[in-house]
Amino acid sequence: MIYVIAFGLAFILAVLLTPLVIKLAYKLQLVDRPRGRHQHQAPTPLLGGLAIFISFFAVAAIFIGALTATKLNIGHWLGVFVGASLLMIGGYLDDRYDLKPWQQVIWPILASLSLIVAGVGIEKLTNPLGGFIYLDLWRVPIITIAGETYYFTVLADLLVMVWVLAMTYTTKLLDGLDGLVTGLASIAALVIFVFTQSARYFQPDISLAAITLAGAALGFLIYNWNPAKVFLGEGGSMLLGFLLGVLSIISGAKIAIALLIMGLPILDLVWTVIRRIAQKKSPFSADRQHLHFVLLDRGLGVKKTVGFFYLMAGVFGVAALILQSKAKLMALGLLVAIMLIIIGFFYYLDKKRKLS
Repeated sequence: MIYVIAFGLAFILAVLLTPLVIKLAYKLQLVDRPRGRHQHQAPTPLLGGLAIFISFFAVAAIFIGALTATKLNIGHWLGVFVGASLLMIGGYLDDRYDLKPWQQVIWPILASLSLIVAGVGIEKLTNPLGGFIYLDLWRVPIITIAGETYYFTVLADLLVMVWVLAMTYTTKLLDGLDGLVTGLASIAALVIFVFTQSARYFQPDISLAAITLAGAALGFLIYNWNPAKVFLGEGGSMLLGFLLGVLSIISGAKIAIALLIMGLPILDLVWTVIRRIAQKKSPFSADRQHLHFVLLDRGLGVKKTVGFFYLMAGVFGVAALILQSKAKLMALGLLVAIMLIIIGFFYYLDKKRKLS
């Protein structure tokens, strides 16, 4: 029953808090007005991620005993809270002052560092070919306090930083259509919940955190579904990627699961960075060539485009639950192939249109 209660509390809190956040956003004049590549027709309040932030951490505080009952401790969760708080602060400043790219990236970097300082890390990765890849063998001593030496675990800590930054920027750049990021985060959290409830990988603390995040995201989705009454804002969009990145790490480095669920958006991010660099543009510049915008411009519509991403996340999420390591690697390869086919298809259509 603890999972039902946690989900229900987070869901209800998000439902109740979101209207208050909407009023706060209007009061602070944090409103996104229609312009450029934006899809909405009327001024829409930002700051919606605050409702998810409060809902998730309020419920986490209530059940902190259960969240620290196994291998995680309060220090780990404090690092997660500090990192999430930094993202919300940075997101608020970005929404308010439209920060430059180098100013925006400071906050995700600080958030990932807060995890490393708190000891959230990856000791080993499952090798698809068998056995494990150990990441904690190369350690550099940093400081000794009261006889205890603290280390920088080079490979493990760098992987945490890169992974969390990738997940944070994936959801940040994906947040272009109503309900897209919120729904995908809900699906990912539910898949992680089911995975950590299985007999082989049973982790009740991670299950509790995942189902709490799902409840908070789904409660907010009621207001974020097209036509959205409120947007996540920069802080909210980064928060969801950050928390998903954290959950996939602390659940035993099940990064393959997150890669399959969020694979399409991640591949879109990679393609976007490569494409912009090839065009001699900043990888942080805005355009309408993200996959969700391409599908939208081809006449699919907001709800159908979002539904397509939901479907892909759901199918590959189920695959992540039932497939073993080698099969997961093959599924990831299939996902890459699908992305390449989509890119090639739209490139062909664009070239044909220019020639006609």
